Amino acid sequence: MALKGFLSRSGSKSGKAASALSDSEKLAMLDELEQSGLGWFWASDDQGNLTYLSAAIADRIEVPLSKILGQPLASVFVSADSDGRTKSLPLMLGAHKAFSGFAVRAEQGSAQAVLRLAGQPVRDGKKFIGFRGTGADITDQYFREEETARLAKYDSLTGLSNRHQMKRRIETTLTAFKAAKRNCAIMMLDLDKFKHVNDTLGHAAGDELLKQVSDRLQRSIEVECEIGRLGGDEFQVMIPDKDDRGELGEIAMKVITMLKQPYSLEEGRCVIGASIGIAIAPHDGVSADDVVRSADLALYAAKNGGRGQYRFFSGELENEALFRRRLEENLGTAVQEKQLFLKYEPIVTAENETVRTLETHICWQHDQRGEIDEEEFASILDGSSQVIEVGTWAIREACAHAASWPDTVRVAVNVPVALFAADSFVDAVSQALKDADMPAHRLELEISEAVFFGDTNAVDRTLAQLFKLGVRLTLDEFGSGYSSLAYLRRAPFDSIKIDEALVTEAEAHGSKDLGLIRAIVALAGALEMDTIANGIETTDLFARLKECGVKRMQGPIYSDPVSRETVETELIGDAWKIAPSGDRTKRARRRTVFRKIQVIHDDHSYEVTLRNLSKTGALIVGLNDVPKDTQFVVDLGGGQLAVATVIRTNGDTQGLEFEQSLVDDGSGGLCTRNRVSPYALSAAGAPLAALSQGDYKGMEGGLLGQGGSSVPQFAYAVQPKYEAA
Repeated sequence: MALKGFLSRSGSKSGKAASALSDSEKLAMLDELEQSGLGWFWASDDQGNLTYLSAAIADRIEVPLSKILGQPLASVFVSADSDGRTKSLPLMLGAHKAFSGFAVRAEQGSAQAVLRLAGQPVRDGKKFIGFRGTGADITDQYFREEETARLAKYDSLTGLSNRHQMKRRIETTLTAFKAAKRNCAIMMLDLDKFKHVNDTLGHAAGDELLKQVSDRLQRSIEVECEIGRLGGDEFQVMIPDKDDRGELGEIAMKVITMLKQPYSLEEGRCVIGASIGIAIAPHDGVSADDVVRSADLALYAAKNGGRGQYRFFSGELENEALFRRRLEENLGTAVQEKQLFLKYEPIVTAENETVRTLETHICWQHDQRGEIDEEEFASILDGSSQVIEVGTWAIREACAHAASWPDTVRVAVNVPVALFAADSFVDAVSQALKDADMPAHRLELEISEAVFFGDTNAVDRTLAQLFKLGVRLTLDEFGSGYSSLAYLRRAPFDSIKIDEALVTEAEAHGSKDLGLIRAIVALAGALEMDTIANGIETTDLFARLKECGVKRMQGPIYSDPVSRETVETELIGDAWKIAPSGDRTKRARRRTVFRKIQVIHDDHSYEVTLRNLSKTGALIVGLNDVPKDTQFVVDLGGGQLAVATVIRTNGDTQGLEFEQSLVDDGSGGLCTRNRVSPYALSAAGAPLAALSQGDYKGMEGGLLGQGGSSVPQFAYAVQPKYEAA
């Protein structure tokens, strides 16, 4: 249709100002407007078919005008918003009402143009006869706004959802799932050792590392999920319709395993780790804020438990987290009030079984907690502002103790990166040796490869000063992922300590990893250095490492860390010798073995003592003459109910076999796969809320029992008093 026809059927009334222009002048003005691109026009009939379209629009969308006219407007243009947030064009046209600001793309052609359409219905009396409208090219503006909107939702570095988008998605999902009584798991993930990589290799390397972490994270989780980066090295994962803690634990372990594999960056090779906290709605919280907070507490517990692990939330974690923060805050006081003390782990010469070095481990005698061992103390100290003060104290204390030992025995002290980089470090070492009146060669400083990512000149200067001082230097954690021959060429090391993870891999996988250890031993031999392997538990691994040529060893196969008094007693007289023994195993963390629990039979609940617990069963004490094949529901607390059958019975003691095996809880303990559903509790009359740590022996509505109308079948025995192990 010609522009003259478009105007003649526009349905608008001329004003006095307009009457001053002739029709030809109007046509010329509108034609110039079309050609300039400032204004485009279109018209349709009562069926929505295009009867007019400015040629400039056809040129812009790169579709011949002849292929457009006569076609339905809704087939020529479609909404530019792919997420469907706006109304569809057919609906808007079908309403026969005015519209404006509608962004569209061409359905045909290859152009990426975005147009903004406006339309006004035209009527002949009351009869609808079509639309007349305008169009404008908003391509640049649209894509700028789209990019701004994308950046508001997604992390610009990794492309994952950002903190705000994750918060919105979690809130929306949990609100909908609450109404539908569905479960949803939230994982909080934090990278271990990322800060060190970022600080030493630079921010560009840190950014590239985060991109690779993002890629691995997306590949490792194969179930439906939403993954986001909250900022820094924090990530968050939302997994809908998942409350099986066995499956969630497997997902978390797969993520941890994938993320700890070596990374290749332009600046070098590195290895990091990951810790994960897991919470499940509605078990661990109903609202988004509550569930995320629960996952945060579980993450905090995972990092404090030694990193590189996952933890499920439990109600006990909040008190644990509060106490942990108080410990960190009180660390400075612990140094001043002499609450810290050292234990010593023997490093033995493999050939003659003689103790030649004792490695220090820092412990804390806390006035409320009791003894905090070296593993837990190391996790408290990590990242603390007191690390330099505590490290300096350990060197001074170790030298004071070792001064009274035989001259043939050295003392080894681990040097944190922050302490090594301190300006006062070398002077502190020199002063400690002077105060103890001990020869410098009897002090062995274990230095991590991580120090080499600091200022090169400062590192070389410190190493040169230590060499001049005469102390022995050990390159610690060799093979941990940062290893470079350049370190060995630059630094005057006396020995190399093979990373414990590499030693563990050698035991698990055999020849390939043993070959790597042989290569390290050969390299050390060529450079006239000793080799040390630690964490050895089995005689088989000991024999393999000795065959590889490792000269010095330590670990449970010889001895756990012992007190200063034990060391001084053993060093009296002849040389201290320790034969390797496979009977020694790495001691487990002290845990309460015996605790009170509830077991449910029919409609009665009994309090018994849980004597031990495994994945497949338990031993309980407290009920007399329970017949074999009796079924109990074992209430392990926190909504954890396990159906079990009595398979052994002897007086007041019963052996139970679980109908469904327990699963790892991520911290060396066990938990049930599933828990009592808060939705079931709500149906039984309780308010919908996160699970408490109380027992679930009886709930209104008969969830577990029949109302307590029968006579209890079993009688309590006189329970023996057990000491907590």
